[in-house]
Amino acid sequence: MQKTRLVFLSISLAIILLSGCSKYQKIYKSTDNDLKYEAAIAYYESKDYYRALQLFDQINPFFRGTEKEEKIAYYYAYAYYYQKDYLLAGYYFKRFTDNFPNSRFAEECLYMSAYCSYLNSPPSYLDQTSTLDAIRDFQLFINRYPKSDRVNRANELMDKLRLKLEEKAFNNALLYYKMDEFQAAIMSFQNLLKDYPDTRYEEEVMYYIVKSWYYYAERSVPEKRLERHQAAINAFNDFKSLYPESRRLKELQTLVEYSFKVAKMKS
Repeated sequence: MQKTRLVFLSISLAIILLSGCSKYQKIYKSTDNDLKYEAAIAYYESKDYYRALQLFDQINPFFRGTEKEEKIAYYYAYAYYYQKDYLLAGYYFKRFTDNFPNSRFAEECLYMSAYCSYLNSPPSYLDQTSTLDAIRDFQLFINRYPKSDRVNRANELMDKLRLKLEEKAFNNALLYYKMDEFQAAIMSFQNLLKDYPDTRYEEEVMYYIVKSWYYYAERSVPEKRLERHQAAINAFNDFKSLYPESRRLKELQTLVEYSFKVAKMKS
C-alpha cells in the first residue's frame, strides 16, 4: 500500500512540477506533507532552491524525529548555499553537524560551514571579523577531523585568509604613515613583523620603519630627538644588513645622513 502511494505521489508530482506556478501553489497549500516532501526534493534537484526552501520550511516540524529530518536539514543548508546566501548556509551547515554528529554528512557539513565563512570574508580594506571567524571555523574542522581528505584544502584556504589579514595590517600601518602619525606607524609596522615573521612585505615594512623614525625624530621636542634619530639609524642598519642590494637603500642613506650628524654632534 505504501509503495503504491509513493508511485502515485511521484506521478502526481511530475505532472504538478511540469504545470508551473499555479500547481506549486496547490502543493504549498496542501495538507499532504508527504507530497510536499517529495515536491521539495524535486524542486531542489531541479535547482529551484527558492521553492524547495519554502516547502522545507513548512514540513520540517512534521518530520522531526524521523529518517527524513536529516535529509531535509542537509538539503536545506545546501539550498541556501546554492542561492549564495553563505551566512545562512554556514549557520545551517553548522547546525546540521550539531544535530546529527554521527551522520555520514557531518564531516562534509562542518567543512562547508567553514567554507561559507571563507566565502563571507570581505576584501582586506573592510572589517576582518568574518575572516577571523573563517580561520577559527577551519581550525575547528581540522581539530575534529585531522585525518580528513579536506584538511589540505582547509589549510590552503586558511593561508589565503591570513594573507588578507596581513594585507590589512600593512595597509593600516601605511595609513598611519601617510597621515603623519609616525609613532602609531612605527608600532603598527613593528607589530606586523611580530605577527607575520615571514611577511611578504618585510622589505617595505622595514623601509617605512626607517622613514617613520626619522620623521618622528624631526617632529619631536629637542630632548627626544637624539634618542629617536638613533632609532632611525638602528632601523637603517637593520635594513641595510638584510637588504644590501635594495633599490631603496640609497634613498634611506640620504635620509638618515642627518640622523648620523645629530648622533655625532651629541656624542
